[in-house]
Amino acid sequence: MTSTVTIVTTPPRGDGRMASIRRFVKTEPIGVVSIVVIAFVVFVAVFAPLLAPYDPLAQNRADILVPPSAQYWMGTDWLGRDVLSRIIFGAQTSLVIAVATTVIAGVIGVTVGVISGYAGGFFDLAVQRIADAIESVPPIVLLLLIAAIMGPSIPNTVFALMIMLLPSFNRVARGEVLRIKREPFVEAAVATGVGPARIVVRHVLPNMMGPILTLATLRFAGVIIAESALSFLGLGPPPPTPSWGGMLSSGVQYIDFAPWLIVFPAIALSVAVLAFNLLGDSLRDFLDPKLVR
Repeated sequence: MTSTVTIVTTPPRGDGRMASIRRFVKTEPIGVVSIVVIAFVVFVAVFAPLLAPYDPLAQNRADILVPPSAQYWMGTDWLGRDVLSRIIFGAQTSLVIAVATTVIAGVIGVTVGVISGYAGGFFDLAVQRIADAIESVPPIVLLLLIAAIMGPSIPNTVFALMIMLLPSFNRVARGEVLRIKREPFVEAAVATGVGPARIVVRHVLPNMMGPILTLATLRFAGVIIAESALSFLGLGPPPPTPSWGGMLSSGVQYIDFAPWLIVFPAIALSVAVLAFNLLGDSLRDFLDPKLVR
């Protein structure tokens, strides 16, 4: 009697990642374009000191409100500062604030949401009521209140924006935990005596990274807009720190005879926000298991 042995080989984990990347490139071309744009913005922000043609804070009183030219590609402002250089350094300011805000809010919000969803009981009830209270206040009112109390500075701006983001990360994390802990593999792990901490680390967190990553990408764009709004109202990074919102706020009074002070910062802000929003939409579509392709 002859027996046949079938050997099943499992592809390396790296091959699975590469297959996912290739599938993303094939199915989400807009997401790929967004990644390219975001990579360019990050490159500009990181290498701002090398890319900026002039010191963004240097004032040249002989070249005040010079329109775009071969010397000043995007013109100068009312103090003779190069607009292009300030936009380049403004990308650095916006990304630093957006990254710090999203990371801090994500870590705290996800941690609290996971504990709240897994533990339940009074802690879950208290956390969700606090989140309800924060979300009941319009975001712009909450931002203005915190920024006005604490004063304009980059750390205070990060703190105000972080408070605004915490409820959304908490909600998504809690909802994912409530869904995942009912899955058969989690129930099997509980039945075999695996502790809560190990279940969260080994089973819950890896299976909720998709929604959290999508949320972080979308909220990143929102943080850039909110930071620009605070800067526009004079409650963001204080002058003379280059900021896209601050440039828009300061350039409004010159819009009739120096429109470049508004147009170029607005384009930079719009392109960056649009890229992050489109990437978030692409990730949401790509990671949605119910989507039929």
